[in-house]
Amino acid sequence: MTYGLGSECDNLPGFVVMESGLIPPGGLDLFGSGFLPASYQGTLFRRGKHPVADVKPREKTSRAQRNKLELLRQFNRGVLDRFGAVNELEATVSNYELAFHMQAAIPDLIDLTTESETTRKLYGLDEHSTEDFGRQCLLARRMVERGVRFVELINPRRQSDRWDQHDKLIEGHRLNALAVDKPIAGLIKDLKSRGLLDSTLVVWGGEFGRTPTAQMDLNPKKMDLSTVGRDHNPFGFTMWMAGGGVKGGVVYGSTDEYGYFAIENKVHVHDLHATMLHLLGLDHEKLTFRFSGRDMRLTDVHGNVIQDLLS
Repeated sequence: MTYGLGSECDNLPGFVVMESGLIPPGGLDLFGSGFLPASYQGTLFRRGKHPVADVKPREKTSRAQRNKLELLRQFNRGVLDRFGAVNELEATVSNYELAFHMQAAIPDLIDLTTESETTRKLYGLDEHSTEDFGRQCLLARRMVERGVRFVELINPRRQSDRWDQHDKLIEGHRLNALAVDKPIAGLIKDLKSRGLLDSTLVVWGGEFGRTPTAQMDLNPKKMDLSTVGRDHNPFGFTMWMAGGGVKGGVVYGSTDEYGYFAIENKVHVHDLHATMLHLLGLDHEKLTFRFSGRDMRLTDVHGNVIQDLLS
């Protein structure tokens, strides 16, 4: 998105990842830039008062800091002149400049005291059980207002709260749904009331769903319904989108009678990406990046825009 559309904000990253206290399996590579230059990778905003490490200036004056940055720029430019383009170093130079601008932007961004009590309640910030994810959703809206192109939210915070419930599914999914339900509804309602939903695409999903069958220890001495879980199911599961030109109230596709395999209007991940790109004004067949001798694209050599989802 940031490669194809650019960023509308000069003092915040174009791609922000809101970390909830627990990085998903796969690590930070999940937010990497793939075959794009390193400057397109996600910037992790952590929980707490200081979401970005080392963004607070150590110098006593802005002039002293600017002089230090200029010296660093000269050193880095000298390396680039000697060795040619170095992807990681070019990204570092860009990050130093962006960090300088972020020092003024971040305190204002994360200061939620400027939000009304009504808005805070809309996101569930008056309820302890939804506070973490509600804060993420509210910050996401504030970033969108400031021109951040792509914001990714991660839930939940603790290992026991993952959606990957191989056991204790009833308790785990109940708590997860409780934590995200109100903030998500609040985000969509807030975006709509501010005239931002038509230009903002909201996507909710994961890399797979859960099986329709239970997963549990069959040892009679250990059987306990409270510990029942479900295994991974990549063959049929649900994702949803809102805003951004998506047709509301539409269910596309269906599974078999067991809820295991998708059998009607199957959607491949390349179809999903093609549709997302189309909704944001990009042609997935033409948006390419030259890498290792190939014109790479997000949808590889596959993918179709799902016309039935467009409003």
